[in-house]
Amino acid sequence: MKKALLNFFSKIEPNKEKQPLLHTAYDAFFTFAFTPNETTVNGVHMRDGMDLKRLMVHVVLALQLCFVFGTYNIGHQHFLALGEYTGFLEGAHLKLAQGLLKLIPLYAVAMIVGLGIEFFYASKKGHAVEEGFLVSGALIPLIMPPDLPLWILALSVVFAVIIGKEAFGGTGMNILNIALLSRVFVFFAYPTTISGDEVWVSGLVATAAGSGVEYGWWHNVFFNGIFEAFGWATFDATAVVADGYTGATPLSLAFKGGWEAVTAEYTTAQMWWGTIPGSIGESCKPLILVGALFLAVTGIASWRIMVGMLFGGVVMTLILNAWGATEFMQVPWYYQFYMGSFFFAMAFMATDPVTASGTTTGKWIYGFLIGFVGMIVRVMNPAYPEGWMLAIIFMNVFAPLIDHYVIEANIGRRNKRALAVAATTKGA
Repeated sequence: MKKALLNFFSKIEPNKEKQPLLHTAYDAFFTFAFTPNETTVNGVHMRDGMDLKRLMVHVVLALQLCFVFGTYNIGHQHFLALGEYTGFLEGAHLKLAQGLLKLIPLYAVAMIVGLGIEFFYASKKGHAVEEGFLVSGALIPLIMPPDLPLWILALSVVFAVIIGKEAFGGTGMNILNIALLSRVFVFFAYPTTISGDEVWVSGLVATAAGSGVEYGWWHNVFFNGIFEAFGWATFDATAVVADGYTGATPLSLAFKGGWEAVTAEYTTAQMWWGTIPGSIGESCKPLILVGALFLAVTGIASWRIMVGMLFGGVVMTLILNAWGATEFMQVPWYYQFYMGSFFFAMAFMATDPVTASGTTTGKWIYGFLIGFVGMIVRVMNPAYPEGWMLAIIFMNVFAPLIDHYVIEANIGRRNKRALAVAATTKGA
């Protein structure tokens, strides 16, 4: 069967010279479906099923729980704002439909734009498609607000892939995390679309009480038609935002009024399980930790970076607790990890093998400094009460320098040992 499939694909392979773009698309699918079979000739060689494509697929698999929860939570937050179906499992079909209507376009735009650029550059260079964007394209929608305009998302992907990746030579050559670079572009070019209390809940004209909903054909005709056929509840185009609703995230509340302001709006269970407003995939801590454990056990991501980042965050938070100059600084260190996207950044962003430190000691230092610097930015920066995006991008730049000094230190220690042995031998 496998041989017959290989023969079929070999017959339909486009000409690389005459149809470079088509051949690039063919090669991308072929290498995704089949493991490589090349080995060295007349020498020692190693074969492993974990090539680059399969490594990327493992990361995407680790993100699936975040996708599922994030999709549902989009709808859950939407209906909480309306004061409807406030129980987590109430109106599940409506919440899932609302989430899909928001997440699918974001995912499709990120993948189509990003992979389109990858295919174009691959055909121009005459080599195979590089698979790095499989992960970046999956991460980008998860770190964005659900109502982000699609044209802004497209621009951010174009910027991140061309300026941050292809300009440096493509996959494996970039110095900055591509998904975070896309978010950085949105944050600095279109800050009102990714900050404040209005952007984290989808499908509303505004979060002020009495504001209406933004339903279209998919809500009123497509999904309502299906739900009516089953006798289920439908989307109500006349629904309005309930009195007293704010849409504020725990971090914004903590910055304004400390831990008391946070717990007045959310319980610790809500924050831990992620039933709160925020970026699509960054809220449910247990599911993120499951993905982190999967990546660590399979060796895809470095557990040293994760643990180092955790230590760095704890140390800086204890320092801020001791200082206590503001209400945000006084938030107990362990509750800092209930808020925001620390665990998502730790599991899926800081561990990017291309942009992180590569030496064993360097990984500890790199992770520690991300946690340390990120907590400073989160707590002490009035313009942006979260720090992991900026901290990781910052440390991406310094990762080669960290590795340089780690290697120099190793060389120095070995030279000292060699000189000591030589002196001992000479004395004998």
